[in-house]
Amino acid sequence: MTTRLAPGDTAPDFTIPDADGKPVSLSDYRGRRVIVYFYPAAGTPGCTKQACDFRDNLAELGDAGLDVLGISPDKPEKLAKFRDAEGLTFPLLSDVDKEVLTAWGAFGEKKMYGKTVTGVIRSTFVVGPDGKIEQALYNVRATGHVAKLRKDLKV
Repeated sequence: MTTRLAPGDTAPDFTIPDADGKPVSLSDYRGRRVIVYFYPAAGTPGCTKQACDFRDNLAELGDAGLDVLGISPDKPEKLAKFRDAEGLTFPLLSDVDKEVLTAWGAFGEKKMYGKTVTGVIRSTFVVGPDGKIEQALYNVRATGHVAKLRKDLKV
């Protein structure tokens, strides 16, 4: 069973490349609240919907002091194409080795079409300015998730 994070846990730090190959660390965001979301694959319908929802709500989230980071096991080159095709304006990070996904409990067994498979568990976290998990949401739906998150965060 995959270890899951809970509110109050220290968010596991990471340094992984963005879509341009530049290293990005969670610690770069210390002092700010950040939404870290994990998604299975850039360019697929559900992941595109979710990323575009974050893009379309980025100004309001930013005004509320929230940054957004998207993480998938895709290579930086694929993320760059996804970012450019969809006009995404927040960092997309590459976790090809799935080490960050695993540390955050966002990779493991899940149900898909009635079968148990191993893969990315669509998950979203809100990390506080102190680096602690404020919210840990696993198995989220791509559609409507950002609206629900905004409601929960009162943004």
